[in-house]
Amino acid sequence: MPQTPTEPESIDLEKPNAARVYDYYLGGNHNFAIDRQMAEEAIRMWPELPLIMQANRAFLRRAVQHCAEQGIRQFLDLGSGIPTVGNVHEVAQQAAPGARVVYVDTDPVAVAYSKNLLRDNPNASIIRADLRDPGAVLDSPEVADLLDLSQPVALMMVAVLHFVGDEARPYEIVASYRDALAPGSFLVLSHAAPEGRPDVASSHADLYRQRTATPMTMRHKSDVKAFFEGFELLEPGVVPLPLWRPAAKADVDEHPERFTGLAGVGRKP
Repeated sequence: MPQTPTEPESIDLEKPNAARVYDYYLGGNHNFAIDRQMAEEAIRMWPELPLIMQANRAFLRRAVQHCAEQGIRQFLDLGSGIPTVGNVHEVAQQAAPGARVVYVDTDPVAVAYSKNLLRDNPNASIIRADLRDPGAVLDSPEVADLLDLSQPVALMMVAVLHFVGDEARPYEIVASYRDALAPGSFLVLSHAAPEGRPDVASSHADLYRQRTATPMTMRHKSDVKAFFEGFELLEPGVVPLPLWRPAAKADVDEHPERFTGLAGVGRKP
């Protein structure tokens, strides 16, 4: 049975929160009743949702592993969400002991749990900040303490940009981070897309729009690919989540497009 987390200050219990709903999809217990109610409603509408979220998490782990193998020792995870198994710092520090990670999220529950999780890890920290303000994120003490922006960084924007509406100019936001990164840095990105299941994608986006403070904007493949302007896309490009460098052929079923999420990794030349 899911546990009810301790309530940090300034938490809004009147609306579900996307980070906590995502935690529920992954089988976590850092969520409240209102989050579980929305998640169950969404699952009734779209039973494959937990599998999609698991595929997204698996992509994150593969991408972090790849970046570590390419010599990356610094990771900036924007919209990191609730801590759960297979966090960026766990994967990165297992592959490269001493790798440094800064998480960024606006949700007080995500920040509170992350601080508790990271309290004994000198090479990882979290800040409560809005990724839509690159200056505030990049100038934060936590980033200054742990990351050297004159050296390559893996910028993680996994399952977060679909919560940034067009009015917030998401492409300009990504470009601001890109311009602050050293050559050799990576952009790791996944994004909700409607192509695989157009029959349920719009109603799912409507649910987030009506119930949460973070409406969802699904974007088509060409729009997701545009986020990589200024980066060299790695093979196989922008593809459905399970198709980005799967660990084994058995990990990809006959219809990977049904996962309705796109993923890609780019390198700044």
